[in-house]
Amino acid sequence: MDPSIPLHAILVGDGDVPPRADLDAAWPGWDDGAGLVVGADGGALKALAAGLRPDLVVGDADSLGPVGLAAVRAAGIEVELADPVKDESDLELAVAAAIARGAGRLTLLGALGGPRFDHALANAWLLAHPALGGRPAVLLDAVTRVRLLDAAGSPATVELVGRPGDLVSLFPLGADAAGVATAGLLYPLRDEPLRFGPARGLSNVRSGPLARVSLRAGRLLVVETRVTEGPVP
Repeated sequence: MDPSIPLHAILVGDGDVPPRADLDAAWPGWDDGAGLVVGADGGALKALAAGLRPDLVVGDADSLGPVGLAAVRAAGIEVELADPVKDESDLELAVAAAIARGAGRLTLLGALGGPRFDHALANAWLLAHPALGGRPAVLLDAVTRVRLLDAAGSPATVELVGRPGDLVSLFPLGADAAGVATAGLLYPLRDEPLRFGPARGLSNVRSGPLARVSLRAGRLLVVETRVTEGPVP
């Protein structure tokens, strides 16, 4: 692997993980440069089912269970067991483990679906984890891609490649966002605020294959939702 290219780590939680073919169709190139796979507890089994062999499994093994833990160890996969009495989620431990192993970019699967809404929220908040230190990170499934645009230190911009007609929602995280500007969306924002609480940034629509979101101050969760069919232009 080219040492000049940041290590791309794929982290797999215990939520819903779509088949790789569905991810490939929705987000071409999503796994480009992947050099590390970390399973978060029961996410290790979800990773294996999706054809992603973990290099490492972390967590307290409550969702992995004794049989799953034995299977992972029998496969020769490294396991870092955590005390069940802990402050971190298993996926948070996976983030820390990936960064400790040199990850410069992170993709989190199995972080959005499943029965636990509180876990989905906690996973979205992981995008603001101080340990990331500016490393790009996304939550991903076959319909949704979530990332954080952070202008806490200086203005920030993100370019979003996708299908015309798909949705882009912008949610201020923690406080109001200032100086939000968009391009390539049906309902433009022109250096405007988005307030923390109101839903004004919900369900904008791509007008072309490339959209752009800029932010002067604050933080935005950028949520892309696939509602159309066909390849990315």
